[in-house]
Amino acid sequence: MRTSIFILCFWLTALGLRAQGYILLPMDEAQTNHLKAYGITYKVLELKQEAWWLLNYRGGSFAFPYSDVFKKECITRGVRFEVLAEAKFNNILNQIADPEVNMEAMKLEVPPKIAVYSPTVNARGKEIQPWDDAVTLVLTYAEIPYDLVYDDEVLNMKLPEYDWLHLHHEDFTGQYGKFYASYNNQQWYREYVRNMENLAEKHGFNKVSQLKLAVVKRIQEFVAGGGFMFAMCSATDTYDIALAAEGVDICDHMYDGDPADPQAQAKLDFSKTFAFKDFQLVRDPYKYEYSTIDASPMTAPARRVQDKQDYFNLFEFSAKWDPVPSMLTQCHNRTVRGFMGQTTAFRKTQIKSNVLVLGENKAANEARYIHGTFQKGFFSFYGGHDPEDYRHFVHDPATDLNLHPNSEGYRLILNNVLFPAAKKKKRKT
Repeated sequence: MRTSIFILCFWLTALGLRAQGYILLPMDEAQTNHLKAYGITYKVLELKQEAWWLLNYRGGSFAFPYSDVFKKECITRGVRFEVLAEAKFNNILNQIADPEVNMEAMKLEVPPKIAVYSPTVNARGKEIQPWDDAVTLVLTYAEIPYDLVYDDEVLNMKLPEYDWLHLHHEDFTGQYGKFYASYNNQQWYREYVRNMENLAEKHGFNKVSQLKLAVVKRIQEFVAGGGFMFAMCSATDTYDIALAAEGVDICDHMYDGDPADPQAQAKLDFSKTFAFKDFQLVRDPYKYEYSTIDASPMTAPARRVQDKQDYFNLFEFSAKWDPVPSMLTQCHNRTVRGFMGQTTAFRKTQIKSNVLVLGENKAANEARYIHGTFQKGFFSFYGGHDPEDYRHFVHDPATDLNLHPNSEGYRLILNNVLFPAAKKKKRKT
């Protein structure tokens, strides 16, 4: 017993955890680096220390017991912090607990283990993906660890090892991103197609669309079992299209060697999807669009959102009654700059009624950020490719987040990353 007490005291001393109160990371406009603040909080959880997410308090601030180690991390990473006496921190908790204020204190417990679904290299070690991924960029910048997974890992049942899975610019329909018209003569595209075909053959599938459907079904099982899935850009709509088109050939001959089923649209089963309903497929194989889910000019010619006026607003939820959407929308600015992608925004008429809209462009009648549940798990879909690059093209350089440490758009991604760490309270009834 004495040995155990000695070991505990040793680690407390090593961390500098003494009677010095708490460190508060303000997440309002006073914060110098919002993105790295998430990484600091993740580090605290990695070291098995408790942390608090103070919803709607100064922009959704974080707090944890004082430590010389944590103080040094804040200074090193350029994150603004405040040292609070224990009595002052307790006063903040009491203020938050007031039923008249829209705030809540969420205890953060275990750091989620993160997987990013991404085809970084082919079998010969050559990069085949000529675009970057906003989530890997911000995880790297915030210094939050993650593992890369792809079809091999998913089909070999590795997903249950993780708590949180990210999908980005991926085409789960087997149409290779519908890049054929623009890029079929380029080397990177041919490498991409060859790698996908090899993967399909490796796993016993005749077509890439069959491989991707199997991957989609494994991810569905991951979410059903309690996993957290976050998708951006074309991974959002193509995921649901693949589910709805199970058993239906929606790929034209240049994608899988034979024509698409002419009755494909009538055979879609929207009861299988996570978020979307009643959408129309874009059957033209030369058009860079999948369906009417995306509120783009290709499917909605009347859409006239000018670059300088492209913003979306975050809804404000009751932190005490609805802590989940409140966590996902914590930000120092309720108005967020819009950004484009292959899938930019979601047509509201094609979102299922049980799916929650977290952010919308009301003037354009489109949702940009949505959230829902599937059995025991959760999913969030976020339109667009890169929050700080309005129009990101193939082969464009990656965004330097040193230039955007206070990005509202990137903060929304990191809200999703920390969300699984929260100790869920029973919903008030």
